[in-house]
Amino acid sequence: MTAADTGRTGATGPHQEEAHEEEVGFLKELTGLLLRTSGEGAEQIETSVRSAARGLGATADLVVVPDGATVTVGSHGRTTTVAVRGFPEVFRMDQVVALKPLLGRVSAGSVGAAAAGRELAAITSARPPYAWWLRLIGITLFAVGFAPLMQPTWYEVWTSAVLGAITATLAVAAERAPRLATVLPVVAATVVSLVTLEVFARTPAHGGPVLLMLPALFFFVPGDYLSAATAELAAGFLTTGAIRLVYAVFLLVQLYLGVMLGLVITGRSRHALFDVAADGDLPRWALFLAWIVFTAGTVLAFAVPMRLLWPLLLLVYATVGVQSGVTKLIGEVGGTFVAAVALGLATTWLAAHPDRPPRIVLLLPGFFTLTVGSLGMRGLTALAGGYPVRGFQDLTKMVTIVTAIAAGLLLGAVLARREDMASGPGPAPGPAPGHGP
Repeated sequence: MTAADTGRTGATGPHQEEAHEEEVGFLKELTGLLLRTSGEGAEQIETSVRSAARGLGATADLVVVPDGATVTVGSHGRTTTVAVRGFPEVFRMDQVVALKPLLGRVSAGSVGAAAAGRELAAITSARPPYAWWLRLIGITLFAVGFAPLMQPTWYEVWTSAVLGAITATLAVAAERAPRLATVLPVVAATVVSLVTLEVFARTPAHGGPVLLMLPALFFFVPGDYLSAATAELAAGFLTTGAIRLVYAVFLLVQLYLGVMLGLVITGRSRHALFDVAADGDLPRWALFLAWIVFTAGTVLAFAVPMRLLWPLLLLVYATVGVQSGVTKLIGEVGGTFVAAVALGLATTWLAAHPDRPPRIVLLLPGFFTLTVGSLGMRGLTALAGGYPVRGFQDLTKMVTIVTAIAAGLLLGAVLARREDMASGPGPAPGPAPGHGP
């Protein structure tokens, strides 16, 4: 991060200069944390930083791209521009939860820059709430809970448990090995492809290999980036949205490449990547309980405070219920759109209260149930497997569903905020996606 003093608008004393530097330092660190958790999109980063600056008696202008920003801070007769880098990552929701009340107090003018900077440093340096082995379990449960959505079979569930444990081990190891982290999607997809093709997909009786692989790779599928990019494009953030969209597609291509490498190493024909589901044998109670497993996995994998498990579970079941019910009436695209509207409205309304969690935390598990990114992965592998019609159908559906989710979340947020305005002044809304899983 770099800084440049771009001008003075009047005389400043030593105390004013010190106050200015404290404000610049806090806003710079705040922007960095928001960039690293930028599943919300560029619009919310700008809103949060500008609101914090106003609370400190300063002004802030931002130019944001997905992996960086320039922030121009004006206060006490000085103007300083800083450049901030922050690459979007699988972020810790405990930091996002802790940041919201601090942002609220700073925006209200009840805490100064120096004290806010110390609190922000404590948030960013805090240890993860769960040990590495709990995160490993969380990523595994994340895969197991998602498995019935691919194929409602017991074979899919226990296969996903094994493959999910493999990807979880790689993800946890990557936290301690930065070189592995840079190629993690390719490595994870290659290992999962190898094990699936050699061990679990020897016959077509248990469904297509891709359907067996997807739950374990779902942790890496960039459905959140795809929806955030679409929302940014719709909101007029063309550069940010386009860059994020390209990055999301690149992540999908990495997963696709890993699957294809596994195919090459095993010597199997590309036609082995057929995408046909096996007959379901899971009872209804197992399908119902799968969402509990999925939500618990999300909490552990993304470091969500455990006290939020039950509210998140309620939002997951509400989203699934709306999507299932409306899909029966008007089809999948309509069901997904209405479910996204309901989820966006509910999470925006809930997050408007200063004592409640940020919208992105409330939204995360429910968003994952809409399963947008897996369609892109299935489409690419179907094309590679020599099934062009099915591949193009999945890719076309992905584009449609991505747009439906982004538009639905945006409409839900607009409706919730309009309702708040109609009911009179109230607490300022917390951070909300603009894509964020």
